[in-house]
Amino acid sequence: MKLKTSKGRTTAAVAGAMLLVFLVALAVGLFFRLQPELQRPAPSRLDPALRLVPPIELAALPTATRFDFPLGSEHGALAYNAQPFPENRHLGDDLNGIGGQNSDLGDPIYVVADGRVLLAQDGGPGWGNVILVLHAYEENGTRRYLHSFYGHVDEIGVEPGQNVVRGQQIGTVGNAGGRYWAHLHLEMREFVTPFVGPGYREDTRGWINPSEFIQQHRDAPEEDVGRSGEATLLSPE
Repeated sequence: MKLKTSKGRTTAAVAGAMLLVFLVALAVGLFFRLQPELQRPAPSRLDPALRLVPPIELAALPTATRFDFPLGSEHGALAYNAQPFPENRHLGDDLNGIGGQNSDLGDPIYVVADGRVLLAQDGGPGWGNVILVLHAYEENGTRRYLHSFYGHVDEIGVEPGQNVVRGQQIGTVGNAGGRYWAHLHLEMREFVTPFVGPGYREDTRGWINPSEFIQQHRDAPEEDVGRSGEATLLSPE
């Protein structure tokens, strides 16, 4: 008796074709998701700072006792939030000088709290220069860590590995080479390992509302107020 195998072969062929289509679609999807990051200049992806910060370095971080706003006054006056977190899947706050447009181009950017600079470099297309600072703070008796990320910076005033103090000038407001009106893109992240990132993302887990966090962590002693003074702006090579 002759076995009928044509139907089984047809079913297997269809299943194989469907699997192939699925794999191709998956590959294409991953390509388009990763393309912006893959197109960034190599230093932003392969920089030595892109590593897990060792526990001994985390322990040596100064503890931030107060957080201030990075643009305008330490209270956030003389600036406004043009695109808050997470409006339009935005991962940060777009802070502008009250004059709008390019009126704040070149204005000082202050670090929000004591910490250590992890990145200070060109962030790739759409970013201009970026600065990333790691902070340690205590909350409910627990030591925690977070990043403050400053995007579209014009002049960089700090170097990786440098300790900074709250209110210290770390750069100036830029416009990503004329791509946008001048503003500061500020992100706060619950991360330790640094990376530049996309700026917009559907899933915002790991990112913190910057303005809300700063407002909730401004409880330093009454005499510990004001800027710590502007530092001479560096010109890293």
